[in-house]
Amino acid sequence: MGCMLDKRRILRLPNQFYPLLVILIGAALVLAALGPFQTLDTDLEFATTQGVLRWGYPYYNAWGNLFNEPPLGFYTAAVFLYVVGVTIQNGVALISAFGLACIVMVYLVGKELYSKSTGVFAAAFFALAPWQLILSRSFLIDTQCLFLSLIFLYFGILAIRRDSVKLAGVSGIFFALALLTKLFAVFMLVPLLLLYLYQRPKNLKRILAQVGAFSLPAVGSTLLWYQVINGKELLYLVQHNDFMDLNFPEVVASPTFIPNFLVYYGLGLFFVAAALFAVAVGMVFWKRFSKRWLVADLVCLVTVLVVLGLVTYLAVTLNLKAPYTSAIKYAYQSLPFFGFLAGSLATKSGVLIKAAKQASKTKEVVLLTVGLAGVALVMASLIANMDTARDLASASFLIFRVQPDVDIGYSFHVDNPTSPSSPLMVLQLIGFVLVLSGLLYASRNSWKANTSTCEDIKFS
Repeated sequence: MGCMLDKRRILRLPNQFYPLLVILIGAALVLAALGPFQTLDTDLEFATTQGVLRWGYPYYNAWGNLFNEPPLGFYTAAVFLYVVGVTIQNGVALISAFGLACIVMVYLVGKELYSKSTGVFAAAFFALAPWQLILSRSFLIDTQCLFLSLIFLYFGILAIRRDSVKLAGVSGIFFALALLTKLFAVFMLVPLLLLYLYQRPKNLKRILAQVGAFSLPAVGSTLLWYQVINGKELLYLVQHNDFMDLNFPEVVASPTFIPNFLVYYGLGLFFVAAALFAVAVGMVFWKRFSKRWLVADLVCLVTVLVVLGLVTYLAVTLNLKAPYTSAIKYAYQSLPFFGFLAGSLATKSGVLIKAAKQASKTKEVVLLTVGLAGVALVMASLIANMDTARDLASASFLIFRVQPDVDIGYSFHVDNPTSPSSPLMVLQLIGFVLVLSGLLYASRNSWKANTSTCEDIKFS
């Protein structure tokens, strides 16, 4: 009997790991043709990493000139560069590895929030988003921070589901590491808090134990670095130029700068439409989906609105220059949640198409139309972003304008863009095929699942 079970597990391994594996390989081939994308920030962060190697502290250009960012990302990069060689290309290779690791974490979190098939589609959406492709080929600490943030979110979800103090502690350790990489890690507290409130914990002693286990690593590590090691006050964390430098007097910050970035640069029109359509489908046809999916939709939507709303407040109401011109970095932690929503559309569409076969004539037409529209949006989004990836490979300069008619925004340059006739473009095409093959393999049985039974795991 045990031998038979082992054989069944072995036979299930390709179904479990093949989709994610080929998406990772495909994403790696796509990235190989891109960048490195460079800007003033990449130069500063590379110089700071060199400062760690020279002085042991994240100083840039001179002894004692502490870079006003948390330190962990620079130490991680410094160790890697010390081993493989101090070049910007090697540094970008490390960031690309973190980018690929983020794809794995998006799959794992998406699987916990929705289902395995949604996790696979979310990973593919995330991997091919222009936003992710660019930051995965830029020497910036943002991708490291997102990776650690997704890990602490993942363990936080497990801690909530299992009511575990130990897992809360593990999540807290990774939160501390993420916070020591970049302050934007706090954005990932939003979905975790929403899920914790949904659980409605009642045991006060248990609540205090979990909150304490989660919070103490971050509090302790922050005090250790800033006050004990560097003799700085905690207010030093917010004394960054980003929170002081205002827009130029002639610049009037437009509240549409983030939608402009998402539609035209970061995600693409079809990706945004897929995420919004997924929310609408979940609300209108909620009775046909798992309660777990509805909770996940709400968590993703609120997280996106909070992150984008706060960035808009900083840029428009407070008139701060950095949040206005640097949406690609400030709103980055919202990207996985767009992926979760768009990924869920593929699975929701499958459920509706399956339900149409057993519905009345009128309902059949409605369900089939909505389901096919969802499938079309998923396909259009993936194809559009593949096309954008090919354009990015040959780009020598990028600027993410805050408004279509205003020549202001975050920009990158590429010293040696990939030629359209380069063999790397063929590798990129193979990467696209691998990603699509992973999605096709994952969708073979995903629509057969009864989403109202086995996948309806509650947070209780």
